Amino acid sequence: MTDATPLERLRDRWAARWPDALALWSPFTRLRPPVWCLTAEDEERAGLTASFAMIRLTDQTVVIGLRQITPALAPFPLEILGHEVGHHILCPADLSDNARLLARIRRALPTVEHHAPRVANLYADLLINDRLQRARGLDMAGVYAAIAADADGSADDRFWTFYQRIYEILWALPSGSLATGTRDEKVEGDAVLGARLVRSFAGRWLDGGGRFGALCLPYLMAEEGSGASVVWQPWLDAVHAGAGGFPDGLTEVDPDERGVPLHPALDPELNGEVPGSAADVAADEPLEPDGQANSPSAGQYREPFEYGQILAASGLVLTDHEVAVRYYRERARRQLIPFPSRANPVATDPLPEGVEPWSVSDPLADIDWVETVLRSPVVIPDVTTVRRSWGTSTGAEPERVPVDLDLYVDSSGSMPNPQITVSYLTLAGAIVALSALRAGANVQATLWSGVSDVTRTAGFVRDEEQVLRVLTGFYGGGTAFPIHVLRDTYASRPADAAPAHVLVISDDGVTTMFDRDERARDGREVVNRAIERAGGGATMVLNLWRELEQDPALVQAVVDGWDIHVVRDWADLVAFATAFSRRAYADDQVEARR
Repeated sequence: MTDATPLERLRDRWAARWPDALALWSPFTRLRPPVWCLTAEDEERAGLTASFAMIRLTDQTVVIGLRQITPALAPFPLEILGHEVGHHILCPADLSDNARLLARIRRALPTVEHHAPRVANLYADLLINDRLQRARGLDMAGVYAAIAADADGSADDRFWTFYQRIYEILWALPSGSLATGTRDEKVEGDAVLGARLVRSFAGRWLDGGGRFGALCLPYLMAEEGSGASVVWQPWLDAVHAGAGGFPDGLTEVDPDERGVPLHPALDPELNGEVPGSAADVAADEPLEPDGQANSPSAGQYREPFEYGQILAASGLVLTDHEVAVRYYRERARRQLIPFPSRANPVATDPLPEGVEPWSVSDPLADIDWVETVLRSPVVIPDVTTVRRSWGTSTGAEPERVPVDLDLYVDSSGSMPNPQITVSYLTLAGAIVALSALRAGANVQATLWSGVSDVTRTAGFVRDEEQVLRVLTGFYGGGTAFPIHVLRDTYASRPADAAPAHVLVISDDGVTTMFDRDERARDGREVVNRAIERAGGGATMVLNLWRELEQDPALVQAVVDGWDIHVVRDWADLVAFATAFSRRAYADDQVEARR
């Protein structure tokens, strides 16, 4: 094309190498063609901000900023494209493993955790580039030499010197060919450990992430306050790879993530103290990618604030409240009832009631061809065509209708803020509410502290997001149960509405529901009338420091019909919520409306 611009010609040359880049990893590798950005506006739309190339893990798309490809980089299309494919195939591969790698590296970077995305990106690059250089014969060293030629200040960057020295050792390059900065004994020793780490953990790279972070920590602390080095910038192609996505399975802490990350100098696999270990960096055996899907073990969970920090490091921009909604949704998932499944969930059986005209605007499948042909052997659409009409008759099974849930969760000053630390009140509420929604019930969620400190859903809803946003809010004020909400809910509830079960999660402050309301009416009388109108029963689950029998107000509540469960530890609310959900909303427990 004689009229093509230089960037368009560059695009065409690089696009011709895309199939070869895919084949570097496997003949079965499938990715959509890259997004080629010719202008700054193209890069902004594609989310390319930190480098001349990147991969988006949300849609597994490679993005190339052609205007940033310098003459020094132009001869390396296969190396650069193959590297980006490596992020898809080897490391970090997907959103979840990307987040789990960041979690490990963050633990290894106390006080400088904000560098975790950069460190994770460079660690992944080591794994990918070592495979491409050694196993595929590409000139990845030439790419780094080209980047260094285009950058200023690399000779003064101690971290970059250490990082480039790792490549020299891995690939047996002459000292100083890539690492042009000053190298002392520490840089040399750390680079040897880094090279050993890359080879030893190539097949289980998640386990090596924390060790690599510990190796980088002194360099990052030394440069803190001076900002990111210029020479880092062009190769940060995966630092925002998780932006816009949502990694799953992140609330639980992986078994090998617990404790203080092991520094490579103390690791027998890397310090040469174990005979036959993988410390020999000259090994040339093929390295195969590994998805590193370590199974998380139940029982240890991150705090919501830590969960939010990892999401932020992954590239997600969320408020604390939005983080909390995702956190408790994921934490509750394992305790939810199974999705309902019934052989015949309808209460009526279909009954044929004759035929009616079929028009061209009706679905073709609705035509009753037998009746149409019997009426006229010549079929004329919209004239002779008919369709079967159906009525219903009483079926063999009654319609099964779950009891609606009216949930009240205490958010007074004695309760934890669910957006910072784990709130078992919020978690228990989420388990019961999401189980009710899964069973087909409607849910009204009310978060309360004082009489005027109340947030609730717009009545009984089927909106999971709305329910969770209410439950993950926080007041932290005085304690006064919102009697008026309970009263008004059932004063205006339609008579033909499904029965509703009232569930209150609180502590001994719940007895404020028996105080007088703003109309000076006796609270116990108001509550009992509302419970009677609800028609589905009422339950309290309370964290009490003394026996239930020692509180006359609660003893009377039991007499009035409340089912009261006492927990001594807030964590016990999870077991209660799980058992309650199965009793109320499992398939064989749903009440049958006759």
